[in-house]
Amino acid sequence: MSDITPLPAPPRLAIADSDDTFPVARVFCIGRNYADHAKEMGAAAEPLFFCKHADAVTPLTRLPFPPETDDLHHEVEMVLALGEGGAIIASGVGVDLTRRDLQAKLKAKSAPWEIAKAFHQSAPTGTLRLGPPPASGAVTLSVNGEPRQSGDLSQMILDPQAMIAELSRYFVLGPGDLVFTGTPAGVAALKPGDRVEACVEGLPTLSFEFLAETAS
Repeated sequence: MSDITPLPAPPRLAIADSDDTFPVARVFCIGRNYADHAKEMGAAAEPLFFCKHADAVTPLTRLPFPPETDDLHHEVEMVLALGEGGAIIASGVGVDLTRRDLQAKLKAKSAPWEIAKAFHQSAPTGTLRLGPPPASGAVTLSVNGEPRQSGDLSQMILDPQAMIAELSRYFVLGPGDLVFTGTPAGVAALKPGDRVEACVEGLPTLSFEFLAETAS
């Protein structure tokens, strides 16, 4: 017996100071985990979970601009990488790209967010650092050198361990899982050709740019 079609290789993230990589199996995300961001979105500060597909993750530094949106937003986040038993083994920096115009239309219909959140290459993610994640530290994002987002990890409503405990109530977590931990206030629109720099204090910086053309 054999498969009728091959599966693509999973995305792999680099590990700082190592030749090893982290293969991505699943991507869990938490929304409204910073009260100031929930406020700017007109929502209650009540954390909620959603998922992206593995192919949302990309380590590439030059990306085609996503299609089917006139209002693409950036959301800088600390990212947790999980190992056996759902233990946090590494952390890094990611950006949750959101087709905000589509999300608003879906929210108005009380419909799922998948096409606004879970599209291809919608989660650029940088190099991971092994060990426990930082408990505090600046979280920032700039576009073309202009500061956009600024917050601190200590402002998270659910800290990493509480987040993993809550996720574990509903999912069996394990090797290859990534968890995006939420974003501070200051989300705003991106456009083709923009250069993004995302930072979490103590972790490798994530930088990427959009090509001038939109993906087909």
